[in-house]
Order: sequence, then structure tokens, then C-alpha cells
Amino acid sequence: MPTAVAVTSPELVLPSPDRHTPPAAILQSAEPGERGGSLDRTLAEIHTLVEQHGHVLVVHPAAAPPALVHRLHAARAALETDRLALVGVDLPPLGTALLALQLRQLSICDFSPGVLASAARLLAHYLHAGAVLGSVARLDQVPVGLKAHAKSWLPGSQFAVLARPEPQLVRLSGDQDPGLKAPGFPTRLVVAEGGLPAERVTGALARAWHVREVTPTKLPAASADWWGTSKLTEFAAAIPDISVLYQLVSSVRREECHWCGLELIGDRCAFCAAPLPPPGERGRRALPATRPACAGRRRINSASAGSRT
Repeated sequence: MPTAVAVTSPELVLPSPDRHTPPAAILQSAEPGERGGSLDRTLAEIHTLVEQHGHVLVVHPAAAPPALVHRLHAARAALETDRLALVGVDLPPLGTALLALQLRQLSICDFSPGVLASAARLLAHYLHAGAVLGSVARLDQVPVGLKAHAKSWLPGSQFAVLARPEPQLVRLSGDQDPGLKAPGFPTRLVVAEGGLPAERVTGALARAWHVREVTPTKLPAASADWWGTSKLTEFAAAIPDISVLYQLVSSVRREECHWCGLELIGDRCAFCAAPLPPPGERGRRALPATRPACAGRRRINSASAGSRT
């Protein structure tokens, strides 16, 4: 049974590009309104997922309401489980949804739950998330200069903004390439149209970035607050090939968490949050970067073949 990848909103669920990717679990208790906000419901939902899947990753925006984040941590503490990882993602809403999809794709591979959960930080570095905005007057996620702030008040002004991996802001004129720094690898571009037409993103930017595939989707409701305006088209670009994602994660040295014993990549366990000790204090046993088993790779190849047919 694959490790479950759960999200805190239906808007963080993108359609799977193939029939092999498991669906995301949506925490109904994380939604606002009458159906959400209950710690008891959160406990019940997470307990059920842990019992069914063994380990659960809950992907949530780092900018989620504090009450929601506190409730998730309270549920983890009440359940006294080390099989629940809370993965806060510092990406725009559409980028967060795309990262959750990549984790769902990798959950069918032969990665252990600890490696899968800690891979979220690695994969986020390869996501390019941005938007075309009608105003940057209220944008606080990316540095905005005084000149751009002043021009934001001019009628018809538009700006191309890249929030991750490196902030960039460009004032647009005409229909030329926005000039945002392109990824150095082939990507799939997911585009969500809001109060601005998406042609500039699906046209000039997609050509300049050598995008393999453009996928339209619905704009998340949280995007307007994140970008500071409802006049926008949000986009996110990421590695589309699951075999490349597999190789990327497999190439990273794995360690064993000294606290809970799970495997991890990076400097912190995603399940118990224990940091990796300094090199001189680690145990002698180091886990190899890759595994001899090829079961996950065989599944990847079949998934890739299925997506091409």
C-alpha cells in the first residue's frame, strides 16, 4: 500500500497525468465552515489514513491559517504516532498543488516513507512558480521596488512575477517574452487563469521556456490573497517525467534518523522533525544513495509507457 499523500484543500489536488498515480486524500476537517474546524474530525480522518496506509504525508501551505496548522500538530500529538509527517510548503497555491502531485507520483515507487516525505524540500527547488499580475501594489511575497509599485497604479499595467525558485519581477509591455528566468530542463506548465487572459503565459512564456506540455486548471481560491490581487494568471512549471523525478531523489545520499529510525534525505526528518546530527556525531552506518532493487523503476517504466499510449 503506497504512503498516503493528503492535502488540506480540494484546490491542492491536480488531475493525475496517468492511471497509476494514487489519488490525494483530502482532509475534510481542514476546510472552513460547518464541516471543518473540529479536532475530533481531524483525529478521526488521520487515524483512518494511518491505519489504511501505514504512513501519511499531509501537504499544507506554509501560509495556512495558524488554527489549521495548530490543529494538525495537536492531532499528531494526540495520536502519539510517528507515522504522520506534516509537510509545510512555502510555494504559491498552484505550485503547492503541483508539488503534491509529484509526491503522489513518487509514492508508487520503492522509496521509504521517510525519503518520500523529505523529498518534498528537494523537489520544491525544481519548481518554477509565478504569475502575471495586474497589480503588485499589495504583493508581499516577492520584493517590489518603488518604481514598480508606482507603475502598478497606472491603468493597464501588467507584471510577470516569478516567486520560486528565485524572485523576479518584470513590467510587461506588448506581447513579447516576459523575460523570466527559464528552467534549465524540460517542464510541464500548469496554468490557472484568473482575472487576466492566459495567452501571454501559454504563448510567449511557454515558447521561451521550451515547455513540453501546457495544462490548464482552475485557479485556487487562495491565489488572490497570496498574490495580492484577483487580476492574475498563475502558473507553475515542473519536471513532468516520473523516471527523472525518481532518479533525482535516488541520487541523494540517504541517512537514518537517530530519533525515529526512518530513512531521510537532507538535514531533517520529516516525520519526527529531528535534525540530522553533525557529521562527527553520526553513526558509522550510511545508507547508499541508490537501491539495488528495481521494482520501483519497473513500475516507473510501465507508468511512463501507459502515459504515452
